[in-house]
Amino acid sequence: MTIWSVAYFMGDPMPGFEVPEPHAMVMPELPTDGNPQERMAVLYRTLADLIADDGFPVVYAGDCVSVIGVLAGLQRRGVDPLLIWLDAHGDFNTWETTPSGFLGGMPLAMLTGRGEQTIVTGAGLRPLPDEQVILVDARDLDPGEDEAVAASGMVVESVDRLAHTLPPDAPIYVHVDVDVVSPDDLPAVNYPAPEGPSLAQVRAAMIHLAATGRVVAFSISSWNPELPGADVAAAATYQLAAPFLADLSA
Repeated sequence: MTIWSVAYFMGDPMPGFEVPEPHAMVMPELPTDGNPQERMAVLYRTLADLIADDGFPVVYAGDCVSVIGVLAGLQRRGVDPLLIWLDAHGDFNTWETTPSGFLGGMPLAMLTGRGEQTIVTGAGLRPLPDEQVILVDARDLDPGEDEAVAASGMVVESVDRLAHTLPPDAPIYVHVDVDVVSPDDLPAVNYPAPEGPSLAQVRAAMIHLAATGRVVAFSISSWNPELPGADVAAAATYQLAAPFLADLSA
């Protein structure tokens, strides 16, 4: 198992990123010109190259677009996983639905073959069928994005019901955007969504998933180290990742 630190947010370096030791840094030379998609295509192609040679990757990243690189690496290794995506947001916007043009609101749409595809193509990802995605506790959806999620073939579930939704045999890739947790328990996120499951509820789901023995990769999109409460958020994030870090303490 390797912990990979991908300390970037939308292709830009992210200082103050706290990652458990020991870890390896993903720091390729990125283009200085071009658009963010082109920078992230290089970044996540590099991540895919590393994941392809890692038996069990744990990825700490600054944004959810990193999932594209993790999935591309798993596919290259011959693994076709069920993706469990825990997030307060849908990340299912396209250029047609986005109210802001923010790429960070698009990665789940991207990796299922919708909308912007520069990063998907650059990382070498084959888009994932909707039926291989479980979207968990996405409670803050944009107009238009909500309709796209409802019309998709993804399973939409709550944290508490997740254990009852898992198919019996598929390999599992778990991705957590920490803003899925109630901001009362996990502050210092860029886009807090009120209410939501507690830290204890999400941690219990992580323990259950780890106990299945079928998780082939785990990634977590981080808090903002520059916001108030970052120390609390870092400790809470470690609690969510800890069920997948058992090998480090063995």
